[in-house]
Amino acid sequence: MKTNFWKEKTLEEMSQQEWESLCDRCARCCLEKLEDEDTGEILYTNVACRLLDIETCNCSNYPQRQRFVYSCINLTPKKIGQLPWLPPTCAYRLISEGKDLPFWHPLMTGDKNSTQKYGISCHGRIISERIVKDLEDHICNWPQEEEI
Repeated sequence: MKTNFWKEKTLEEMSQQEWESLCDRCARCCLEKLEDEDTGEILYTNVACRLLDIETCNCSNYPQRQRFVYSCINLTPKKIGQLPWLPPTCAYRLISEGKDLPFWHPLMTGDKNSTQKYGISCHGRIISERIVKDLEDHICNWPQEEEI
């Protein structure tokens, strides 16, 4: 893979391997979210999708995830702008907004664990939806891009 391909290509031009490598494995998109009915504000929780392996922050059945989790979105370049719940640190979102990858991103550091090392990952801070009764009890704040 060519270095800095994300600066030279649009999201639409990327190969499947390049596209997948943009994901930093923070797992924040795999968390349950709530939307405030009055304001439209997205409220993040610490509750992970049942397919998310909370130890590795990887989907346990990525190829068939949509078959088992109806609400799972197949992210495409066209959908990015329509998903206000994508974390502000998400590489797909940042690139679609004309921004660069953050310094801690694995493509910048060369370390696949850098997202976890810099505290961006959900690792160690999430629970499975299988044990949660009320999502509102699990609303939390995750780091914003400008806070990192």
